[in-house]
Amino acid sequence: MATSAATLSQSWTQRFWLDLQPTPGRLGATMRIVLASLLTLILLLVWQVPFASIGLYFVFIVGRDSPSVSLRSGVMSMLTLIAAVAAELGVVALSDNSPIARVLSVAIVSFLAGMLVVATTVPTLASTWGFIYCTLIALWERHAPADTLVKGSLWILAATGIAVSCSVAVEYIFASRNPAELLAGERRMRYRALVAMFTLYAQGAKAQQIREAAVRVARLAAAGQSGMQRIYNSIVDRNLDSGTLPIGTRVRITMLAQLMDVSTAFGYQTPTIDDPVIRSRCAQIAAECQALLDDAQPRHEGYNQQGPADRLTLLDRVEGNLHVIASMPYDVTPERDKELVALPSHKVPLLIPGAFKDGNTWFFGLKISLCATLCYILYFAVDWPGISTSVTTVLITGLSTTGALKQKFAFRLLGALIGGLILGLGCTALVFPEMDSITSLTVLVAIMAFGSAWIAGGRQFSYVGLQIIFSFYLVAFEDFHAPTELAPARDRLIGILLALIVMWFVFDQMWPVRTVTAMRRSLASILHSEAELFKTELTAPPHEDLIRQTDVLRDHIGKTMASIRSMNEVVEYEFGLDRERHVQTAEIILHAALTAVALIWNELAVLHKEEDADFLSNSDLVELRRRMKHNLDAFVAAVLRETSLEQSAPLLESLSPVIKAELLNHPRYGEYTRNILNSYGELRSIVAGLETKA
Repeated sequence: MATSAATLSQSWTQRFWLDLQPTPGRLGATMRIVLASLLTLILLLVWQVPFASIGLYFVFIVGRDSPSVSLRSGVMSMLTLIAAVAAELGVVALSDNSPIARVLSVAIVSFLAGMLVVATTVPTLASTWGFIYCTLIALWERHAPADTLVKGSLWILAATGIAVSCSVAVEYIFASRNPAELLAGERRMRYRALVAMFTLYAQGAKAQQIREAAVRVARLAAAGQSGMQRIYNSIVDRNLDSGTLPIGTRVRITMLAQLMDVSTAFGYQTPTIDDPVIRSRCAQIAAECQALLDDAQPRHEGYNQQGPADRLTLLDRVEGNLHVIASMPYDVTPERDKELVALPSHKVPLLIPGAFKDGNTWFFGLKISLCATLCYILYFAVDWPGISTSVTTVLITGLSTTGALKQKFAFRLLGALIGGLILGLGCTALVFPEMDSITSLTVLVAIMAFGSAWIAGGRQFSYVGLQIIFSFYLVAFEDFHAPTELAPARDRLIGILLALIVMWFVFDQMWPVRTVTAMRRSLASILHSEAELFKTELTAPPHEDLIRQTDVLRDHIGKTMASIRSMNEVVEYEFGLDRERHVQTAEIILHAALTAVALIWNELAVLHKEEDADFLSNSDLVELRRRMKHNLDAFVAAVLRETSLEQSAPLLESLSPVIKAELLNHPRYGEYTRNILNSYGELRSIVAGLETKA
């Protein structure tokens, strides 16, 4: 048992150390945050603006994908804050500051915020709205003049407005202005690292050489997909030229990140290779990665393309992930449809289609509302305003799965201990009494901002960095005088612990939603979207209507795919006897989702060009799509464990052999048909394997 604990501790230490390693763009983003923080601090101090802690924290949550994204993110954040202030003042005015109305408003606002977190494409704004509203409405519980409280509500807009303005100004001056070229460079950097590592394996290089190459792959893998997705979002938001990026870039980013992960695991666990067969497979992988590096379509004739049951080793998983990438349609020619590379932001809906019809959205809102209301009533019932961080924790930490929830619990607590208890109390007791100028305070904030921003730039522990700086600012910047008491840090920590206890009871005991269950729902959502696409094609709508409908489905599928991969990373936070089985099931679900995405992109590739209209009208292809729609519906039921796959989804081999032969041998439809049948067969095999799991 002691050995197991030591191994686990070493594993987390290695992860944290790897998460701190430099990655492309990390230093630049960190320095921009530090500069924006210092400018904000100086202006807040000079103008004596209250709520300095919230203003300084907003520097960290403004988007930094590009200058225009920062501006858009800042404007949307300000509008969210205005909505929160307007709602607060409206409730107070209409109810004549009734205590019952205040409590009911907390329940209603937290319920709406929880629903919007799940149902919109910008969940951060919803949680920010709920957090600010609950912070401001709590001020009216104090016995203070109404004029003072109203001014306090308006001052928070000034503090955040200064932070947003400084952040946007810094981004416009120093940030990159060519995100498409930057993203292409990120992709090539990763493929280049993979080529180098697997080439060394194929050549039988020494363990030290392989280790160095594996470390380079690991550092890039540690960056995850979030950085590349942010760059992609900047291309979308600004509707920029996509350069040489291939079609389906959003889902390709997720696929590449997963390939980097399994390659890192293989590199760390395989010091060297003597088996000539495995060397040959590594050489093939290197050749495939080189093809992707050269913007060419990879080939997989030498691959063993069996089901997931045969992909037990890490090398099998590397080949499987590479196969999924290669099965995506590949087009980097100037004539390609640029909207297949990056969907313009004006075509991305604010509300996720069907989210409000899903009962899970309502249940999540109810759970958040129950937790926030209980914490709000409790800390005023015991007359302990210092633990108001309990409500903040509920609105910031609340997530829809127990694994993600436990991860955020742990990171929120760790960040509060480091930022509030250690750094906040440490500075209060030891540093602030020795300060005598704004220069020393500026240096301190610069150090804190740099350390927190660097941690926040990581993939696995980014939330810890945000919580460190948030907790530090809450303790160190209560007002414009140096703190003279240690009680605030203690009270805020107790508030966080209170929220964790309440949320553990509500989310983990009353209404638990296991991460694997949420992943099944997300996979079912992708499969349902694919079935809807085939259904839409069967109705033969006008081309413009078809493209408009598929754009919405495509955006939803891309974001759901990224969400599934994120959930796969937090499954390990599920505890209990079935934890290992949950981890294995999550891997299968992720593989199924990647394969399903490749299947749908094979379909999307022939929809955007009007000259490919015959693909939609050919009678044999219409029959193929009709069967695909029926079987994908059956896949959805099987994934959700409503029916058995064998009973409801016959293989496409039941398609007439004559029709199938004609399609496969057709000079125009042959490649499309092969891709459809191959992806379908692999997807069916994975879903069948999923039926045997928990």
